[in-house]
Amino acid sequence: MTRPPRIVRRKAERSSVLIRDYDRRDAPAITRLFYETVRSVNLQHYSKQQVRAWAPAVPDPKIWHARMSQRHTKVAEENGQIIAFVELERDGHLDMFYCGKDAIRRGLGRALYGAVELKAIGLRLERIFTEASITARPFFEYCGFGVLRGHTATRGGIELLNFVMEKRLLPFP
Repeated sequence: MTRPPRIVRRKAERSSVLIRDYDRRDAPAITRLFYETVRSVNLQHYSKQQVRAWAPAVPDPKIWHARMSQRHTKVAEENGQIIAFVELERDGHLDMFYCGKDAIRRGLGRALYGAVELKAIGLRLERIFTEASITARPFFEYCGFGVLRGHTATRGGIELLNFVMEKRLLPFP
């Protein structure tokens, strides 16, 4: 069985990261994080036109809360600020997974994914699957996902390439 990644705390840092369940008060910060991440981090693999179609504005926190509260949503918080979040649906679909630009390459994504995988195992799911962006594909491959196929999503009439990926979880006795 895959060992869940642990939270990385560096000695030079004076803060630690808390991974916890979503709370309704998190919705405004999460919608802002989503918007800013797409508009900055994903620019390395998508055009300005594509990221504008993907995140045309900061989403409505009330609408996102209605969705996030029906899923297994986890957040990573540092110094009282949400720096990453992930949503797992009941069927194993990992819908959203975003790390803010200052949270990338610090081990936080692995720790957050580890929390979601533990939840999936607790739910006795056979797999976790997602549609990963070009930017996120290497991260998911590192976490043990395989690419099933390329996929084209359309947002605002603009096409965006992503990858349907899956990780099989160990069967239960």
